[in-house]
This record gives sequence, C-alpha cells and structure tokens, in this order.
Amino acid sequence: MPASPTATRPGGRSARVRASVHRAVAELLAELPAEEVTLPLIATRAGVHPTTVYRRWGSLAELLSDVASSRFSGDIVVPETGSLRQDLERWALAVATDLADPDVLALMRATLGSGPEGGCACTGDRHAQLKAILDQEQARGGTVPTVEEAADGLLGPLYYRAVFTDLPSEPEWVRGLVRKLLA
Repeated sequence: MPASPTATRPGGRSARVRASVHRAVAELLAELPAEEVTLPLIATRAGVHPTTVYRRWGSLAELLSDVASSRFSGDIVVPETGSLRQDLERWALAVATDLADPDVLALMRATLGSGPEGGCACTGDRHAQLKAILDQEQARGGTVPTVEEAADGLLGPLYYRAVFTDLPSEPEWVRGLVRKLLA
C-alpha cells in the first residue's frame, strides 16, 4: 500500500531538516538572548530556507515547543530500586542535574516565554516518568501520591528554583522534597 502524500518519512530530508533546525535553535539560544532568536535567523543557521521553517512549524512558539518536547523526552531513566523513596530521590536528583545545564535552562526559558503551550512541552515527559515510578510502587503493593501531588511536590520546586532563582538544587534539598512528599 503506498504511503499517503502527507505522511512524514522517518528519515531522509525531513529528518535532516528537523535535526539541523533543532541544532540551530540550541546553538542560538546558547549564544543569544531568547528575544533575539527568530525563525529567519534559525533557518539561516540551519542552512534551510525560511519558508521551510514557517511551513513546518508555523511560529517560533511551535518550533520551541517541538524542540523542548524532543529534548525533554527520554533523557531521564525511571529508576527501579524497590523503594519508592529511593526511586523518587534518584529521579528527582537526575531532573535537578538536567535543569542545572545552562543550555537546558535557556531552552526552557525560551519555550516558557513563547506561549501558553511552552510549559507542557517542558514537563510532559516528566509527568509520564513520575507516573511510571508511582505505578511501579503500586504494583509492589505500596501506597502512592497522585501524579499531580508528586508533580506539585517535586517538579514545582525543582523548576521554580531552576527558572526563577540563582539557588542551586543541592542533593540534600532535593531529598528533602521527596521526604516532604512522602510524609
């Protein structure tokens, strides 16, 4: 059966364009203030025509959301230590380490500032990881908070500290968040 004309191919030119545009976004956000990054500038850096970028993403907000969704998915492995406390501590420490990366922080700030969907692009996979950790504990017969409670208790403070303060997310502080959540 032939592929539909609108289906995207997993490889080829489409994948190369996406990769080069994503790379250009990351490079430019590392070099410039987010408000100076534009779709034409990204296209030039990526070596593609601006209409290619506009046609595929439509707006800077959509492009940043795509880059963030790609960047924030799958990087943090869901631990399975046999203990909910240890699983959450390892996971939260890995998230804190990821959020301490200046390139990650620049992408997050730009994505959050690009529109209402930006926050979802930066946290969607984190919620899925939390759910997996909580589901593991439930399967072991343990009592767990809801995903929303865990996100509010862990992601809220981690993201707030990373985005809005200059305070580091020290390991003991991160472990304290887990203790408070499970108290």
